[in-house]
Amino acid sequence: MQKEGSLLLSDYATEVAPTDVLDPQDINPILQGIYGEVGGIMSTAKKHIREKAAYPGFRKAVEEEFGDTLWYLAALCKRLELSLSEVFAEAAKCGDFQTVGVASDVIEGAFAYVAMPVSSKETTDSTLVRLGKSAALLLGSAPARTDIVTFAKDYLDALHASKLAFSDVARANLRKARGAFLNPAVADLTDYDADFATDEQLPREFRIRINQRGHSRSYLQWNGVFIGDPLTDNISDHDGYRFHDVFHFAYAAILHWSPVVRSLIKHKRKSIPKFDEEQDSGRAIVVEEGLTAWIFSRAKELHFFENQDRVSLDILKTIAEFVSGYEVESCPLKLWERAILDGYSVFRQIKDAQGGWIVGDRSQRTIHYEPLEQKI
Repeated sequence: MQKEGSLLLSDYATEVAPTDVLDPQDINPILQGIYGEVGGIMSTAKKHIREKAAYPGFRKAVEEEFGDTLWYLAALCKRLELSLSEVFAEAAKCGDFQTVGVASDVIEGAFAYVAMPVSSKETTDSTLVRLGKSAALLLGSAPARTDIVTFAKDYLDALHASKLAFSDVARANLRKARGAFLNPAVADLTDYDADFATDEQLPREFRIRINQRGHSRSYLQWNGVFIGDPLTDNISDHDGYRFHDVFHFAYAAILHWSPVVRSLIKHKRKSIPKFDEEQDSGRAIVVEEGLTAWIFSRAKELHFFENQDRVSLDILKTIAEFVSGYEVESCPLKLWERAILDGYSVFRQIKDAQGGWIVGDRSQRTIHYEPLEQKI
């Protein structure tokens, strides 16, 4: 598949298919998903119209809604044994498009035809309403091919009215879907400090001793040396947040990222000022601490992810927004899910025992718990 430029819809359908974990025999969740995502497009557009420049991230938000709609349309075509590419090709043959020839950026083909929307006086609002109506017509039993083609046409019109590039929408959705639902290949993961000296790397293997002393304060030790400040829960509801450094070490072991841990053990990448200032600085530390506190507030509602093997996509998407602009934004959301679930597994054990060992292995991207020594 090409890395830039045009994207074959057949490639998109093939690459996104493994992320479809819904019942292959049940079409209703797919149809409801399409309708819901179109509602998301309309809601996002409404906010943009109402708030104008006061609505930050409009383009990214509406691009994501269009991408999720495309995902459901691909899932629908798969269940009905239709070609996603052929559905859109048929949709583009109507009178609202004119075909022009272009120099192709697909290596396998030197020349391509592009369907260009014919200028229309229709407003963005009316275009989106038409998309909503065609989405509603898909609800019920298995929709007819003509209804699916009509929806695809209205989808293209709405994309054009929203001033979005189809390939950008498809690629962004492909990255999100595969990153959230598929286990990443080790070769595709980035080691953020492999080229730095050992004293500027997060430790490849580590054992962190965490225990509680008087007044419910937690203490960290690395190689027998106390690091960081003693912590309390800092809240009337004693929820164990004093042990939250577990999560920073989970990020270090599994994501190979943690400005907080770098600061604790004084392993910032000072040999290259750009990394020291932009990736390991106080702002990056604040982002990590804020993200960790936010996840913790959600985790409390979920019994700290006990007996759970998934993290909701909404949480993962918010994490992606938190870390945008930092090196860790390249980590697949599935890896974040592993860091959260494994980190909270260790947290629950430390919380119950009021201490323990945090054992991390960056080469395996793992973290686990070991009990403290028995007192004699």
